[in-house]
Amino acid sequence: MQFVRYNGGGGPAWGVRTDQEIHALADFPAGEPSYQDLTNPRYLDRVEQAAGNGTLTTLDANEVSLLAPVPRPPKIVCAGLNYRDHAEEQDEEIPDVPLLFAKAPTTVTNPGSPIVHPEGEQVDYEVELAVVIGRRAKDLDEDEVRDYVAGYTVLNDVSGRDAQFSDGQFFRGKSYDTFSPMGPALVADDDFDPNAVDVALRVDGETKQSSNTEQFIFDVDELVSYISANMTLEPGDVVSTGTPGGVGIFRDPVDLLEPGQTCEAEIEGIGTLTNPVVEE
Repeated sequence: MQFVRYNGGGGPAWGVRTDQEIHALADFPAGEPSYQDLTNPRYLDRVEQAAGNGTLTTLDANEVSLLAPVPRPPKIVCAGLNYRDHAEEQDEEIPDVPLLFAKAPTTVTNPGSPIVHPEGEQVDYEVELAVVIGRRAKDLDEDEVRDYVAGYTVLNDVSGRDAQFSDGQFFRGKSYDTFSPMGPALVADDDFDPNAVDVALRVDGETKQSSNTEQFIFDVDELVSYISANMTLEPGDVVSTGTPGGVGIFRDPVDLLEPGQTCEAEIEGIGTLTNPVVEE
């Protein structure tokens, strides 16, 4: 089931998207969801029934503006070097444990909103599957992880390579405003297998990244379990699971983002996250 945040002219709201329709959850007796609600199978079943029986107001999906499913996460925890093909393109050894870094929550921006290209910066793209936490989690076993997940979305881990490489660490280069486009939907569905979906990124229609999460070095369950052993995860936290090979900085020649271009980050079963790149 695809949950979406959207603005139809009356402010942010939640709905369920089916084909080209959005079913407004403002009409749902239990109200719009919290992230914890999305971990509750009974809540999900009731929403699915309501969306299917015509009791919710429907809107044309083309007539609303989609919003990031998590506008201001408490924290964004990212995994570096978590695809085998990405490690190979850098000629790096496979890590023994996940390599973690953070992005500022203020980096999040909406589907369709611009990625602002800082003047003089080398700006790169990175398509990533993002896991949204629904319940407070600490010291999870791997087989417990799915019970704590609200859903999955697409995150473009836009990166400022000059800042990243000159600082010798990732935080500043990853944390420019607009450097975490997120959406277009939040998928809460037991049938969605986050460890076996196609991922791709296109720039102006040209495919730059194409892989499958079967290339994960640490799958979603391993990664979230590891993170929860080191820090408490809260509802709305976002865990971004790493990017596959094909990023611009490691291409020959280097092929980075420029103002005027358009990024499309796509994950099977979730959809396509589209953002233009604009000058600062």
